[in-house]
Amino acid sequence: MQLPNQRGGYRQQVQQGASPLAIRTKKHQLDTDTYTRLAMGRVWRREWWYALVPFVLGLLPALIWPSWWWLASALVLTILYVLFRSAQITGVTQVEQSKPLFEKLGYEFDNKQIVLRRNEKEGMRLTWDMIGDVKRDADGYLLTLRAPELPQDLKGWRRWVARHFDTPIFLQVPDRIFNSPNDQKLFDAMLRRKNMLPGAAAPAQ
Repeated sequence: MQLPNQRGGYRQQVQQGASPLAIRTKKHQLDTDTYTRLAMGRVWRREWWYALVPFVLGLLPALIWPSWWWLASALVLTILYVLFRSAQITGVTQVEQSKPLFEKLGYEFDNKQIVLRRNEKEGMRLTWDMIGDVKRDADGYLLTLRAPELPQDLKGWRRWVARHFDTPIFLQVPDRIFNSPNDQKLFDAMLRRKNMLPGAAAPAQ
């Protein structure tokens, strides 16, 4: 069982017993529609201004040859860019490598690692340094994975594209999958000790 990643990172497996101190959750399945909605929101909040680049480039000839056709071409270029970037995000839900992201998994959290279990023998292990950031929302947490290091032989424009057009991969941890309010509070406190959330009290249950 492999954790999906566009560059092939985070391919760790576990076939060991659970940590006795781990916070264990009920099984949860991230559906493709939810992933697409959340990933789209994250990408376009960060990259909306990229869509201005093809628009401006399409208008540049109008400085020399004024015509409404250049405005039309600029709009077409912008739409094509938006469709292309959006297709990159929705494509994550279609490829074979990403299927584990949308399986029904139980989570186990301790101070050293996160284990995503398909069953007692199969699962994936992540260390906390693989988590880039954590967002707390109204009904749970989103743990976003860091992008893996780029290959050293990837140079020039290809390296720039790989760095700036990555697709977010994250774990969704809803409050409802915790077995008790106390488990949720322990998890919240764990994140705050690791400086992944502000040091305020956990929300009331």
